[in-house]
Amino acid sequence: MAAVYRWHLAPEGLATRRQLRALGLRPGGQDVAAEVHRPRRRGRGPLVAYLYRIDHARPVRPMTPGRTAALAAAMLARRTCPNCRTDAGYCIPRSLGMCVTCHDNPTPTR
Repeated sequence: MAAVYRWHLAPEGLATRRQLRALGLRPGGQDVAAEVHRPRRRGRGPLVAYLYRIDHARPVRPMTPGRTAALAAAMLARRTCPNCRTDAGYCIPRSLGMCVTCHDNPTPTR
């Protein structure tokens, strides 16, 4: 069982995944060292953040040309409208399933 701390009371030397990433680090396979609980209102359970030891963290792996190309292809697929097959310039909302232009101006069905 990991140690549990209240919000803003975690000791130095521990960080969340986002904080590690801002430092250019990653957890690197280590187990969770502690948890931070942030209380919420109206009988809801607390928000939980997992903390990792900074001294056991490893550097972030560098982007390779292959990973860069794969990420670019994935982002292009998210921006391409399935109806008009054009790059919308933004990620297509999953709730619409098509670009906003196609959604606002539907083609009449015959």
